[in-house]
Amino acid sequence: MALPSSFILNKVGFKNGMALGLLTMAGGALIFIPAALTREYSYFLLGLFVQGTGLAILQTAANPYVTIVGPIESAAKRISIMGVANKVAGILSPIILGAIVLDGTDDLVKQLTTMDAVQKTIELDALSAKVMMPYVVIAIALVALAAFVKYSNLPEIEAQDEEVADGLSNNKTSVLQFPNLVLGVIALFLYVGAEVIAVDTLISYGSSLGFEMSEAKFFSSFTLGAMIFGYFLGIALIPKVLSQSKALMIMAVLGVVFVIIAMVSSGFMSILFIAALGLANSIMWPAIWPLAINGLGKFTKQGSALLIMAISGGAIMPLLYGALSGANMLGSQIAYVILIPSYLFILYYAWSQNKTE
Repeated sequence: MALPSSFILNKVGFKNGMALGLLTMAGGALIFIPAALTREYSYFLLGLFVQGTGLAILQTAANPYVTIVGPIESAAKRISIMGVANKVAGILSPIILGAIVLDGTDDLVKQLTTMDAVQKTIELDALSAKVMMPYVVIAIALVALAAFVKYSNLPEIEAQDEEVADGLSNNKTSVLQFPNLVLGVIALFLYVGAEVIAVDTLISYGSSLGFEMSEAKFFSSFTLGAMIFGYFLGIALIPKVLSQSKALMIMAVLGVVFVIIAMVSSGFMSILFIAALGLANSIMWPAIWPLAINGLGKFTKQGSALLIMAISGGAIMPLLYGALSGANMLGSQIAYVILIPSYLFILYYAWSQNKTE
């Protein structure tokens, strides 16, 4: 839904687009009420799809807005502040929602095998009912936030304000004529894939190394904690000490180094260096965005949509890792080699943009 989002933003602008995205997400949250009442999987999928649509609109508007609302040289700092909020929410929300919705489900799963059909239906209905109130609260919060954005003093940035001073975008007829954007989309695709692999495979990787699930379930939090630390580094160092492209180069090199050490070490040391990829990954989203949309002018919204589509790397690359780590292949540890060419391309992208930044 990213490309349709860009057309919507051309009509309503960035500020109204952010409010519309939040309202769409609220609508998706409310769909969980009939989903819970009927326990129809298709309704849950519909609710998630509508929420994803709202997220596409929101991200297509928010990321370029934060990038161009101030000096382009310090955009990574502003996006890093967004990243801190994002990752803290990513750590807390599953814990909070899980405590409300999933409390006691392990015991329930065992009990379901001994229940008759009527009792099983009653228990599953009760479990589904737990979903409704949290998502009603989420919907109310999203509507309130949409109203706050809509009626806030945030300046609206119109298309004509996005034109670069030297008019480089005026002689372009397609968003694909900007190499910094095209390469940036590829770099962002690879980065998101690397981030998801570093977070979402760590529990199963720890289990494959012999760690108990009671220990391994905390490993992903190490990665997210490293990312938050990296965001604070970006806030402190960009652009006073490092330019966005140089910061991206350093983190890409760290990514290669951390992967190699994780592949040749063993036990908890290997786990720690996969988790340390959170640090390497932290600056990549904040740095790639301003480098990719710099100078796009009237094509900024379309370029933003393409960058949002690059998030699909987080859906595709983990599948490649899974295939490589499967039976008769490389194994879960050596399969992390897939991340090395990803970081090398990001390094190339940062180097190519360092010459023009």
